[in-house]
Amino acid sequence: MPNQNIILKIEGISKEYPSVKANDYVSLDLEYGKIQALLGENGAGKSTLVKIVYGLVKPDHGKMYLNGVEYRPKGPQDARSKGVGMVFQHFSLFDALTVFENIALGLDKTLKKNELKKRILDVSKEYGLSISLDKIVGNLSAGERQRIEIIRCLLLNPKIMIMDEPTSVLTPGEVSDLFSVLKKLSNAGMSILYISHKLEEIRTLCTKATIMRRGQVVKKCDPQNISTSKIAEEMVGTSFSSPKKSKFKKGKECLKINNLSFKPLDPFGIPIRNLNLKIHHGEILGIGGVAGNGQEEFLSLLSGELKPTNGSLLFDGLDITKLNVVERRNKGLLTAPEERLGHAAVPVMTLTENCLITAEHRMNLSKKGFIDYESSKKLADEIIKKLDVRTSGSDALARSLSGGNLQKFVIGRELIQKPKILIVNQPTWGVDAAAASSIRQQILDLAKDGAAVIVISQDLDELLEISDVFCALVGGQLSSPENTSELNPSKLGMLISNSKE
Repeated sequence: MPNQNIILKIEGISKEYPSVKANDYVSLDLEYGKIQALLGENGAGKSTLVKIVYGLVKPDHGKMYLNGVEYRPKGPQDARSKGVGMVFQHFSLFDALTVFENIALGLDKTLKKNELKKRILDVSKEYGLSISLDKIVGNLSAGERQRIEIIRCLLLNPKIMIMDEPTSVLTPGEVSDLFSVLKKLSNAGMSILYISHKLEEIRTLCTKATIMRRGQVVKKCDPQNISTSKIAEEMVGTSFSSPKKSKFKKGKECLKINNLSFKPLDPFGIPIRNLNLKIHHGEILGIGGVAGNGQEEFLSLLSGELKPTNGSLLFDGLDITKLNVVERRNKGLLTAPEERLGHAAVPVMTLTENCLITAEHRMNLSKKGFIDYESSKKLADEIIKKLDVRTSGSDALARSLSGGNLQKFVIGRELIQKPKILIVNQPTWGVDAAAASSIRQQILDLAKDGAAVIVISQDLDELLEISDVFCALVGGQLSSPENTSELNPSKLGMLISNSKE
C-alpha cells in the first residue's frame, strides 16, 4: 500500500552517458509539504536526477510515482501540467521587457491581460513576493528577478517545486526573504526539492536531506542533527581541511587604477565611475557587492576586453591602458570571468583546446606558428588531476562538464599559469564544499608566492576567509578599502546594502 505522506517516489533511476554513469539506481521519497535537500559534490548526479523529474532527460531504467500513479513526463510542459515546477539557477528572462511581459511569455497557456495581472497580484500578495509589473527587468536586482521566476512557476499551480542553487546571487536580506516565502509554500502543502552547496542554509531550512556521491545515494539524514563538516565529508567521501591563511606580507605595488571610468553602450550596462585603487604583490583584495553593480564591467576593464572612457591602469609601473587582452595576459595579468560557459570556456571546444586559447603564450603551447598539441593535452590533464575535475578526459567538450566541474577547470587553468595578478569573479560559484576549500587554498598559496589577487564575490563568508582588504562595489563605484580583519558579515552587508535595487 502506498505511503500517504509521499508525493513523489523515485525507484531505481539510472542514467548512463558514454563517459559516465550519472545516476546509478537512485531512490528518493519526497514528502508532502516538506522542504527536502538534495546534496552532493559536483558531478554527483543531482542535476541529472532533477532533469529526469522535470522531463528534460529520459532515464535508462527505474520508475517514478506521483501521488501513487506512475509518472513518466514526456517533457517539461508535461511535467508542469502534472504539478512539477522548477526554478533554475540561471534566470531565463528578457532584460528589455517588463516584469509582466516576462511572466506572460513563460506560461504554457495564454490568459487575458487583466485576468493574468489579477492572478499575479494575488500570488504576490499571498506569499509576500512584492513586485512591480511595469518595471523593466534589466533594471532589477537578482532578488527581484528571482521573484519573477518563482511567481511564474506558482501561476502553474505546482505541487512540487525544484529549486537549483536559489541563493547563489542573493544578498543576506534577499536570502532571508526567500526562506520566508519557501516556508509559507511548505506550510500551504507544497513539496520543495532544494539543491544548494551552502550547507548552513540547508541546516536552517531543511529537515530531510538525500546525499549523493558519484551517481549513487550514500546517505539520508536530518541535516539539523548533523554538522556541516560531516555533511561535506559524506558528500565527498573523505575528510578535508579548511583553507589556511598565512600572515599577509605586503610587497611592492602591483596594480594601480587611476580615475578609471567607463560608459557602457548597453542600456542595461553599469557605468563605472572614477575608480581609484592600489593592490600590492602578496595581497588579496576582496570586492563584494550585489549582482548587477558593475562586477563584469570592472573585470572586463582590467582584462582589456573593454576600453575605459577615462583613466589609466599601471601594472608593475607600466601603463597598460591601451594593451589588449593577449598583451596583458603575456605580461602576467590573468582573469577568470563569472560566466564560465561561453565567456571563460568555448562550449564546443575540448578541454585541451580551451587550455590552448588562453595559455598558448604563457605556457609555450605553440612553436613557430605550429600548435604543440601534446603539451596542451598534458597541461589539461594536469589541471584535471590537480583540481579533481570530474570528466572523461581532456578530450571532453567543455559543455559536457557539470557547471561546478567546469568552474574548477577554468580556475585551475588560470592558477597553473602562475599569474603576477589574478582577477577572478565568483571563484567558487556552484562548486561543492571540498572543491571550494581547495580553490580558496590555491588562491591563498598564489598570494603567498607573491602574486596579487582580486576576488570579486557575492559570498561574504568567502571574502572574510581569504581576503586581506575589502571594498564594496556599489553602482559602479568602489568604497574605501578596509582591512578585512576588522570586519564581520554584518558590516560587509551594510557596505553593500546601498547597491542597485
